[in-house]
Amino acid sequence: MTGEAAAAGRKIKVTLVRGVNATRGDHRATVRGLGLKRIRHTVELDDTPAVRGMINKVRYLVSVAGE
Repeated sequence: MTGEAAAAGRKIKVTLVRGVNATRGDHRATVRGLGLKRIRHTVELDDTPAVRGMINKVRYLVSVAGE
């Protein structure tokens, strides 16, 4: 994945599918950093390496569409 993908306007939809109560603090912070606030909340984000890394970190909590 390169910077050109983000420049081309590629977007992905990320949905929080599990709660964050019993998770590590840094994982909770990552979910908030993605802009997710509650279960079943969906946000549309630019498809960048930074966002992909955040999604990968909390992949057990989120669902990704538009890959």
